[in-house]
Amino acid sequence: MHDNPARGSALCAPLSLVSPSPPGPLPPNNAMTDPRPPAPAAPPQSLDQWLAHCERLHPKSIEMGLDRVRTVMLRMNGGRGIVPPCPLITVAGTNGKGSTCAMLESIYRHAGYRTALYTSPHLVRFEERAQVRGEPVEAEALAAAFAEVERARLGEGGQAEVSLSYFEFSTLAIVQTLVAAQPEVLVLEIGMGGRLDAVNLWDADCAIITSIDLDHMEFLGPDRETIGLEKAGVMRSGRPVVVSDPLPPTSVLERAHTLGAEVRRIGVDFQFTGDRQQWNWSGRSKRYSGLAYPALRGANQLQNAAGALAAIEALHPRLPVTAQAVRNGLALVQWPGRFQIVPGQPVLVLDVAHNPHSVAALVQNLDAQGYFPRTHAVFGAMADKDLAPMLERAGALVEHWYFTDLPGARAAKAADLLARWQALAPRPGSSASTHADALAALAAARAAADPADRIVVFGSFLTVGAVLEHGVPRLAAPHLPT
Repeated sequence: MHDNPARGSALCAPLSLVSPSPPGPLPPNNAMTDPRPPAPAAPPQSLDQWLAHCERLHPKSIEMGLDRVRTVMLRMNGGRGIVPPCPLITVAGTNGKGSTCAMLESIYRHAGYRTALYTSPHLVRFEERAQVRGEPVEAEALAAAFAEVERARLGEGGQAEVSLSYFEFSTLAIVQTLVAAQPEVLVLEIGMGGRLDAVNLWDADCAIITSIDLDHMEFLGPDRETIGLEKAGVMRSGRPVVVSDPLPPTSVLERAHTLGAEVRRIGVDFQFTGDRQQWNWSGRSKRYSGLAYPALRGANQLQNAAGALAAIEALHPRLPVTAQAVRNGLALVQWPGRFQIVPGQPVLVLDVAHNPHSVAALVQNLDAQGYFPRTHAVFGAMADKDLAPMLERAGALVEHWYFTDLPGARAAKAADLLARWQALAPRPGSSASTHADALAALAAARAAADPADRIVVFGSFLTVGAVLEHGVPRLAAPHLPT
């Protein structure tokens, strides 16, 4: 999704223009008449400097449209643009995109292909967004790509300077870096929407549309039908599109028919079944039986895995994959912050659920986890989210809330979250407190929890990212040896 320059945020706040400094004393006369131009500011060198530069460039977080970013892309690399050297998969949707991308990358990598993956936002380090063969790329490689984007953005030989948002600038730099690594399969996650997302500059050999729900409605529309039409913008005529939403909006299917895209729909063209021990998948030409459950936990991950396998089937003539690669890829896939269970006393659950649909899936997964005497929740979120249903759905399982402030102008204050929760008439026996940051909230939850309890951290990429910034925490209740 489109993101804040701050770590892991889902959507950046509009950048305010810097006010001019108050006037000071006049310079000496010779300084006022010195004909020499001022020395130009040194261009950014490090990745952190380039990211800070991108934050200052564009006064808006989001400006819908592909014309500007396409102009810059076509100027890059001596006017050749950025041309993927391999089959390209784009993944759009409201929830499940990152997990689907991770499973695709893992399966193809275990099949022996040189993989490249772009996802956003990140949890801790920006480099997480760009991976080659499952490893983040080096900051130096990204910095060089940012410099090439800036050269093209500023223009040469009379070309006009072009304004780019943070997401557009960083998307061009990341795809430039990944393409330079000469991958054999490239997986790109759509940031927000689809039709006007910067990732949609490139034509997908296979597109995937995961679940569609209400999110970013101020940009994508007020209902699933309108949002679905935006997501459908990733489709291409005559090329496969996997629809893994069991009840897709009619607008998605109608758009596919109008374009002449080859639809592969869950429950129609592919399906899955499972019991407590294993699961099975069948498609148009392939079948996998007795699969171990994906390493990513949660009932919703089977739906994501089924969509990934449908895309692999669609591209099999170009990218053959063995059944063993499928088994290994699903069994060994890693994707932090997606119903990530950290053993300890108490158990810690990390999940980037940040809208009502994903929180409902989190609650379902928590409910299936088994019995815990009490559940403590560390919660921080963006103010523009639909907070009431998120709090209400999680409130069925949570006894104690620890609301946290988050960085960034878009973030809801902990005191506001507390007021929202109180307005819902919390169930008897529940409690809540406010904290300055996510680590302080987690420390308070740990101090109050018994060894058999459970602590859940959710609400935003920023909330989970703050907890993971110094590594995966292993909790021990205060009265236990640490």
